[in-house]
Amino acid sequence: MNKKTIDMIGKKKIFFGISIAIFIIGIICNFMFGTTLDISFTGGSIVTYSYTGEVDQAQLKDVLQTATEDNVSFTISENLMASEDGVAGVEKGYLVAVQFSGNKTIGPDVQDTMTQALNKEFPDSNFKDSSSSSVESTMGMKFFLKCIVAVIIACVLMVLYVAFRFKKIGGLSAGVMALVALFHDVLMIYFTFVILKMPIDSNFIAVVLMILGYSLNDTIIIYDRVRENRVVLGRKTDEAVLFNTSVTQVIRRTICTSLTTLTAVGCVFAVGIIFNLSSVVTFALPMMIGVISGCYSSICIAGPLWVMWQHHKKEKKAAAKAGSKKS
Repeated sequence: MNKKTIDMIGKKKIFFGISIAIFIIGIICNFMFGTTLDISFTGGSIVTYSYTGEVDQAQLKDVLQTATEDNVSFTISENLMASEDGVAGVEKGYLVAVQFSGNKTIGPDVQDTMTQALNKEFPDSNFKDSSSSSVESTMGMKFFLKCIVAVIIACVLMVLYVAFRFKKIGGLSAGVMALVALFHDVLMIYFTFVILKMPIDSNFIAVVLMILGYSLNDTIIIYDRVRENRVVLGRKTDEAVLFNTSVTQVIRRTICTSLTTLTAVGCVFAVGIIFNLSSVVTFALPMMIGVISGCYSSICIAGPLWVMWQHHKKEKKAAAKAGSKKS
């Protein structure tokens, strides 16, 4: 019994509308919240304190900001070396990493002032200066530029690969539409960081590079089936019918693969939440969004755009022929 063909092309306006709506929300949030670059990109200093028990984060921020004239941000994670869960009378230990952006070095006097202010405000938490480090802004900018170059090179190589491999279905158009889908996924990841007010750091670059490969793999699977069906259905078959047939054949496998990956990353995210590992959470959560976006863009963005490109080429050829006959 033949499967009922899913009309993905007929619903392309809905798919495009969903993506555009999310982008508009992301742009609005970007204007409202701004983009925060991590200290590894902007340069600055990091002072880490250890403490025990729970503290109010809003109150902690007020204390830190009052103790210094510079704008500060901080992240809290569980101190796995100090925590002893399940041991009676032993409170859970935490680390708070206080970040100072800019070229100014944080001296011992500032650290002492902050330590005294923290212990005065939270006398039962036993705040201790654990470590301090600094990053030069020039080094941070070089690192940021290298990351951007890595992403650009990855995108170019992926498009060239698609264009070469799928020449029979219009390699250039397939490659360009795959690039549009990748750009769609990068924006989704970026807006995730903006909306959740997470700083753009090395996790962002890692997630982007991983999702670029993951999303392209989904797109290639669909393109590969389109190429096979081009032979089976014949070259005169309309591209919309060809794509709808191909997607219907592979959509279950594509979604199941994405769900499997999503489950694995979700487990990592759960571990990060349970143990309060901010670096794990800021990697796993955008990764989950990227997996969903990669699956969506491969099916609902790249394919319909490719069909529109092919239809446009046919209309252009038909108009050229009609013009030559009239002349």
